[in-house]
Amino acid sequence: MMKLKSMILAGMFAAVTGVMAQISIPIPFSPVPITMQVFAVCLTAGILGARLGSLSMLVYLLLGAAGAPVFAQLKGGIPVIFGYSGGYIWGYIIAAFIIGWIVEHVKSPGYGTMLAAMLVGLVIIYTTGTVQLAYVMGLTAREAIVAGVGWFLPLDAVKVFLAAGVAVNLRSSLVSGGLLVPGEL
Repeated sequence: MMKLKSMILAGMFAAVTGVMAQISIPIPFSPVPITMQVFAVCLTAGILGARLGSLSMLVYLLLGAAGAPVFAQLKGGIPVIFGYSGGYIWGYIIAAFIIGWIVEHVKSPGYGTMLAAMLVGLVIIYTTGTVQLAYVMGLTAREAIVAGVGWFLPLDAVKVFLAAGVAVNLRSSLVSGGLLVPGEL
């Protein structure tokens, strides 16, 4: 049975992801806008771990699928998750699980561990996103990589570096304060 604290944390981080999605900059050379969702996914997984981090991303996806305007540019609905940017959103669930799993399997995860885990997560997000982008838009693999990864990689790398630092410090503070007990969630 899931504890109330776990449900609140999953919902809270799903909401944070929805807010970060609204920091959205459309770009003319790609149908996918620049957002802060990668930062939110990495932060969520780095703090909450595999189970709760991926659950939080599932809640985010389900809220959006139900029509709540939580996706980039205040979009929501089934067409978004099966559209050109939906693969990235599906990837958030997998990435959060993998990031969280890596972090949970290190006794005291520092910046290097957190960064490595988040970079693995970014590769997962890009892979699922690029595959769906190529399929939906009828692009070749090369075209999809250019449109869905190439332009975003430098800024997403910065987001991951920042998320790793914030997650290490916030997770450490929450554990020290007794608000987060690794393995309990």
